[in-house]
Amino acid sequence: MLHTFVALVDDKPGVLTRVASLFRRLNVNIVSLTVGESEREGVSRMTIVCDAPEHAADRIRASLYKLEITRDVDELGRAEAVIRELCLIKVAAGPNSPHGQHSRSQIFELANVFRARVVDLAPESIMLEMTGAASKIEGLLQVLRESKFEVLEVSRTGRMAMRRGHHTSRVLKALGTPNGEQPAAYPHHPEPHEDLPNQFAEDDA
Repeated sequence: MLHTFVALVDDKPGVLTRVASLFRRLNVNIVSLTVGESEREGVSRMTIVCDAPEHAADRIRASLYKLEITRDVDELGRAEAVIRELCLIKVAAGPNSPHGQHSRSQIFELANVFRARVVDLAPESIMLEMTGAASKIEGLLQVLRESKFEVLEVSRTGRMAMRRGHHTSRVLKALGTPNGEQPAAYPHHPEPHEDLPNQFAEDDA
């Protein structure tokens, strides 16, 4: 199961190493990790997507809190957050491509359907930029390959996520939030005496 964590961490050398080492000790695979400036000076916003059992989320979050570089940690679900990914796709397009001279117009049509943008046009290739859910990006890549276009390069950022803003209970219910309740911005830190193992059991991996 994929979990998405948003962590606010100190902007200092070695932070990525500390976080990566923590997940290694927990025997949890990081699917994607994005880091950038946050709204706070000296604090970076880190979005971590990892593959772990459903019941492991609380232990991962608590372990992140144990790092002195961590300010806040939040786990986001699909119903309560906006999740996006940026992707650049370079596709062969030109006289020597499988579709010949018509390859450019066909790629333009696909880009229009998937709401992608053409950001570079070269004699033998076209580069597309697409922002959206991972499933939408996968859909475009699948159509390109099934249509026998040659995908030369793919660069993806991984998930970027942000919890939705404060809404009325009616809006939250329409968005699918359980009981129509506004979720807390960030959960409380775990109690100091809470037992937090450094590694999951083998059957949890």
